[in-house]
Amino acid sequence: MPGHQTEIGGAPQSAAPRKDVIRLAAGLVSMAVIVAALYYGQNIIIPIAVALLISFALNPVVTWMSRRGIPRAISTSIAIAAVLILVAGFGILLAAQVRSLALELPNYQSTILAKLTSLKDTINAPGIFDRAFETLERVQREVTTTDPAQLANGPQRVEVVPIPASPFEQALTWLGRSLEPLATLGIVFIFIFLTLLDRGDLRDRFLRLMGNDLHRSTDSMEEAGGRISKYLTMQLVVNVSYGIPMAIGLWLIGIPGALLWGTVAAVLRFIPYLGPMISAVFPLSLAFAVDDGWNMLIMVAALIVVLELVSNNVIEPLLYGTSTGLSTLSLIASAMFWTAIWGPIGLILSTPITVCLLVVGKNLPQLQFLDIILGSTPVLDPPMRLYQRLIANDPEEAVDLAKTEIARSSILEFYNDVVIDALNIASRDYLRNATSEHRLRLANGMDLLLDELREEYPTADGGSSAAPVICIGGKWHLDNISAEMMAHALNLEGVPATTRAISTINSRNIGELNLSGTETLCICYFSHDPAIPARHFARRLRLRWPGLKIVFALWNPPADLCDTRALERLSADAVVTSVNEAVLRIQHIIAPEQAEVARQAELPENEAQRVAAVEASGILEQSHREKLDAIARRAANVFDADFAVISTITSDMEYFVGQSGKIPGGIVDDSGRLLPMPRVEAICNYVIADDETLVIHDMHRDPRFSDNATIRQWGARFYAGAPIRGADGEVFGALCLLDSEPRELEEEEVELLEEMAKEVPAEMKEAD
Repeated sequence: MPGHQTEIGGAPQSAAPRKDVIRLAAGLVSMAVIVAALYYGQNIIIPIAVALLISFALNPVVTWMSRRGIPRAISTSIAIAAVLILVAGFGILLAAQVRSLALELPNYQSTILAKLTSLKDTINAPGIFDRAFETLERVQREVTTTDPAQLANGPQRVEVVPIPASPFEQALTWLGRSLEPLATLGIVFIFIFLTLLDRGDLRDRFLRLMGNDLHRSTDSMEEAGGRISKYLTMQLVVNVSYGIPMAIGLWLIGIPGALLWGTVAAVLRFIPYLGPMISAVFPLSLAFAVDDGWNMLIMVAALIVVLELVSNNVIEPLLYGTSTGLSTLSLIASAMFWTAIWGPIGLILSTPITVCLLVVGKNLPQLQFLDIILGSTPVLDPPMRLYQRLIANDPEEAVDLAKTEIARSSILEFYNDVVIDALNIASRDYLRNATSEHRLRLANGMDLLLDELREEYPTADGGSSAAPVICIGGKWHLDNISAEMMAHALNLEGVPATTRAISTINSRNIGELNLSGTETLCICYFSHDPAIPARHFARRLRLRWPGLKIVFALWNPPADLCDTRALERLSADAVVTSVNEAVLRIQHIIAPEQAEVARQAELPENEAQRVAAVEASGILEQSHREKLDAIARRAANVFDADFAVISTITSDMEYFVGQSGKIPGGIVDDSGRLLPMPRVEAICNYVIADDETLVIHDMHRDPRFSDNATIRQWGARFYAGAPIRGADGEVFGALCLLDSEPRELEEEEVELLEEMAKEVPAEMKEAD
């Protein structure tokens, strides 16, 4: 019926869009109110913001003194007094420089007049602007005429002469103008003192305002404080490293007041963008006034240009790094916004304030849009970016993205971590959001990308049709694309492989495969439920080619096809879920002896010195067991792992010198301690060989460890091991986390595990 709303589940379809509109309107109104409050309340907010900024810079100094036994009130007073003395000293020195310069300025009048006359003669030479200048002079004479006849017939100018103020009134006026900035300055320093003195209480109040999630709130405050303190410190270092060479260079050139202009340059660089330009005006003007010629002006200009280039392109990138986390566009936009709201002070405060907004956006889900708008990290991960470039019909940029990612790791890692995930996104969107045009662009773009990568990274046999491994797609075009990628990856790893194009595998066209002479068939599926077609296909293949090895590459598998029973259910020789796993599995199927040798960890170059250092360190002594057990228990608790061990490896054995508790299924002695095991079975052997942290998200999916009897006996699926190094850098062993379920470890967690591993030698030394 007309005007009737179709209802689904008892609610109008338009209810959700209406709520979104209301939420958007409420957000816009809130933003308008906040901006208005910032603008009209700037007399109150600016001093508080300046005080907080200065307190961020002084807090590390106050904390350092407090940790050394000095009361916080005295530490705060010392820090503020030092700042005031430093500022006063510079003020006196600069005042002396200004006074000396003011006395010398009259001596430069003749030089300035001579240069201006020379410039005027040059400009007034006959040229195309002569008539324009004459016209302007004629108009000026007409406007300023003093003809008596015209004055008699028209109104006359009346000049009002103000009554001069008395000395007392002048003193009151001067005092009123001076008290306002002095009062503001006093309020700022009082607020700085109180903020530094009672920082703990102020932090608690901020935490309470930010919500009940103390973990997120604490991380937000620590990150904001760390970033702002680092930014201010680095900016101070950058400005000083600019101001000192500037003063020395101006002194060598002969510019009066070189120390003054070097200090001015360092201070004004705290003002983004405009500060360096303003600071350059003063020495350039003096060079123009002092020198009769132009050599001094040219040398000063060259000095400024060289210092700017070195500071902007060498010192700032080296020191700043990613200290703020802000994108260049957000830095410029924030500078414009805060300057429009608060003027020059807003320009100085723009970067610290925007850093705080960025950190809040990263840690509070409700304000995540701030992280997206302001942050420098890409908002789309590489798989999503690759997929977007393909459906946008921009294969050239997709190729550039591929080359960038490959340069960071390898082409195998690119296939494994980027392409597979991008094609998984495509498979989810295939019937839900993608149009026919999008699907065509994806297919053409992936064909072009793979052709480009095969040309960029050619293989020895070029994918011969007689290869022992054949890769095919199981159902649709995305499966065929992954099969081509899989064949290229195998060829790059020394496994001859090729592809066979087939639209859909069924009982009628199975004979088209022509698998004579083929040893292994790799069948690729993106389907979320490939069990039934894969099982039927495997049975037909085994009836026709009984000796054929079948590997199913399931790029989007359900959970029930990721366990050990999947092989029996699918009638397959191997089931893999990643490119890396597929390469290792197929290598093991084709040449098991060579694969077994290849997957053993290599001995480090300094193996003899390493073993000697292990034996000399005393880590194998019983006296350290209690301390090392405590470290292992702490690691297991911190990372919420099932258990943790500290292992060390000698020339032929792995010893477990610390453990968090009893290991389920482990071979132990009467006291419950793990017995040593052969080195060839030790996962930590890879940590020692590579001298870096090893993280295995699922050992059942890694062919290097899936057949390890000890790992299966322990029931471990996840492993993370950080190297334990001696004083000379030799790797003694590893601090290891093990879990019965697959899991991920964030980059920050990996760094924390490495830090805990560094503490092991120090704890042993303290125990001695």
